[in-house]
Amino acid sequence: MKNCIRITCLALLLMACKNDKPLTPEAVAEKIAQAHGFENWKNVSEIEFTFNVDKDSMHFQRIWSWKPKANQVTHYRRRDTIQYLRTKIDSTFAQTDRAFINDKFWLLFPFQLVWDHNITFSEITKAEAPISKLQLNKFTITYPAKGGYTPGDAYDIFFNNNYIIQEWIYRKANQIEPSMITTFEDYQDFKGLKLGLEHKKAEGSWNLNFTNVKVITN
Repeated sequence: MKNCIRITCLALLLMACKNDKPLTPEAVAEKIAQAHGFENWKNVSEIEFTFNVDKDSMHFQRIWSWKPKANQVTHYRRRDTIQYLRTKIDSTFAQTDRAFINDKFWLLFPFQLVWDHNITFSEITKAEAPISKLQLNKFTITYPAKGGYTPGDAYDIFFNNNYIIQEWIYRKANQIEPSMITTFEDYQDFKGLKLGLEHKKAEGSWNLNFTNVKVITN
């Protein structure tokens, strides 16, 4: 009887060890997206937002509306409005689309982790976040050397144990030195999407933020 109990305990221990197998970076990317409400994206018919950058006394903004199911983008400017389909981009819309991709990337970055194809993931480590100095989880994603508007770029992503992104380091063309380091903060809920509306640098004179965010669902 004692031998049976020992064998049973050993089997349970082995099963527990198997269940504790570390997640792959791709699985972690999926968890990050889900922690930010990705499962609710399927219900989104339109998202509106204003992309702002404030530096010292300077202010810059772009106003967008995106209907993801139709992939229709509208850019509202002071004197006119540009509307186009992302499936039909020519030289007329290339500059506007480049701006849209940049602004959408900042707002919806957790979802880009599952939307974007052919990105390379590093292993997960523990590291000190560059701004808060907290010990967080970290991995790096790298985009292909060819294709897209900014080929070869790399991002070091710092996230907490709830898979919420706290900071990142952007490295242009995968260079060693950081091109930009910012926070992810002021998280708010929009129809189940958990979006970080503010990104700040350590020096405090620069703030990239989103206002007038509106999510319309089916």
